[in-house]
Order: sequence, then C-alpha cells, then structure tokens
Amino acid sequence: MPDTKLDIEELLSRPRTVAIVGLSDNPARTSNSIARYLIDSGFTIVPVNPNVEEVFGIRSFASVQDIPPDIDVDIVDIFRRPKHTADVVRDVVEWSEGREQKPVIWTQIGVSSTEAAHVASENGLGYVANRCILVEHQRLVR
Repeated sequence: MPDTKLDIEELLSRPRTVAIVGLSDNPARTSNSIARYLIDSGFTIVPVNPNVEEVFGIRSFASVQDIPPDIDVDIVDIFRRPKHTADVVRDVVEWSEGREQKPVIWTQIGVSSTEAAHVASENGLGYVANRCILVEHQRLVR
C-alpha cells in the first residue's frame, strides 16, 4: 500500500482542511487529541461521526457524504477499524464525484487495508497507509 507518489511533507506543510472520520468528542481518545493538535497547527477540521453532534464546537457530519459541497476537503483522515476503511474510501469517491476535489486518504496506524488502498488507487485518490498525521507533521514540518 504505497504512498511514495505523494509528497507528504508538501501535503502537511501548509494548513489544510482535514475531514476526520471517527472523530470522538472524548478528550481521552486519540482522534480527539490529534484533531486538537491539527487545529492548534492551523488546520481546519471537519468532524465525521454519526454519534456526536459537534466536536470543539464544530458541527459533526454523520458521514463523508453529508459534508456540504461548499466545504473543500484536502485530506480525509480515518480513525475506523480496518474492516470499515474501504467503505469510507468508497464514500469519499462517491462524495467527490462531480466536484473538483480529490482528497488524499490518510489512514492512521493500524487502520489501512489492501482493499481501501485499491479503491483509492482505482479512483485517483492519494493514499497514505498506516501513518499518524500528528507524528508525520511533527517530523516533517515542525
């Protein structure tokens, strides 16, 4: 599941909009602390979780497909079990159809799947496999 075609440093070097699938409103959860770090680093986040109404005062969407067309998304960061990752990528593919947006799929450590990488590749989406966006940002940018 290569991500060698992507310039991850370039991707993370300037603030972007990151849809975070599986973002928890619980401060003890990793997704929550990573989202807070991204906000503090200048990124805009779009929470995606059907079980919460908002995170950090930002409206949460039930799925990627519920993100309105006026919100540009550069990266979709996934915090779901690997068995769900391919379905999330399919949602991103469907959401991005007819739009100018082709967000990069970012899978946190332990979240990637071969099927998800294949779906992303088939549909022209960049795919970052099994990397922590916080760790990569700190390593490459800060």
